Amino acid sequence: MPKMKTHRGAAKRFNVTKSGRIKRSQTNKRHLLNGKTTKRKRSLRKGVYMVEAGEKNMRELLPYS
Repeated sequence: MPKMKTHRGAAKRFNVTKSGRIKRSQTNKRHLLNGKTTKRKRSLRKGVYMVEAGEKNMRELLPYS
């Protein structure tokens, strides 16, 4: 059985924690930042965990992490 390939685009965007949860960066931080408050932009810096519904698909893209 050949090895499964890791989806390189997903590997650059998601990290798997030691406990097995998948961490990602938040959206809405790329452009149109003038209309967003400083508080909102500051809170968008933090990473968040994926919801369980999407974690199953991510595990197929990241088989060895």
